[in-house]
Amino acid sequence: IVKFRSTRLNSETLSQVKQTSGRITRLYSRFTSLDKGENGTLSREDFQRIPELAINPLGDQIINAFFSEGEDQVNFRGFMRTLAHFQPIEDNEKSKDVNGPEPLNSRSNKLHFAFRLYDLDKDDKISRDELLQVLRMMVGVNISDEQLDSIADRTIQEADQDRDSAISFTEFIKVLEKVDVEQKMSIRFLH
Repeated sequence: IVKFRSTRLNSETLSQVKQTSGRITRLYSRFTSLDKGENGTLSREDFQRIPELAINPLGDQIINAFFSEGEDQVNFRGFMRTLAHFQPIEDNEKSKDVNGPEPLNSRSNKLHFAFRLYDLDKDDKISRDELLQVLRMMVGVNISDEQLDSIADRTIQEADQDRDSAISFTEFIKVLEKVDVEQKMSIRFLH
């Protein structure tokens, strides 16, 4: 019986490895198709050619998330690392070793990723001005400046628990505690 269970686990593990290997192969294929310079890295311009990012109001912010501070190229490993934040959390992943490292697609890491999209100056707080800039990116000219000011003021007022006129990461988490971030920040790609 033990041998049967061991064989079954091995075949399940082998199946998972094959699935993961297939996804990585398809992802690498997509990466190389984006690599117009054919140098094993992607530039910001390579990302800007992706139609979905080109029309996304936060496209530049999302593109910036792929690049480390001061870098203007991203290799395949960095590309995969950023995309991992958007991988859905599957039931079998929820039961992984709690003592192991937290997966990039965990709720906490997804929230950190989203927070960084708003924290434009990277000071670990979302100021009213940063919030206004992101809101303007998202709504364009469809809402008046007065309406945007009102939305930003209300958001800061409701989220700012320590009354420093900004939203910290802890406050950001509190605002989103009832939002299903794990699924809302998931993209089913390469299935």
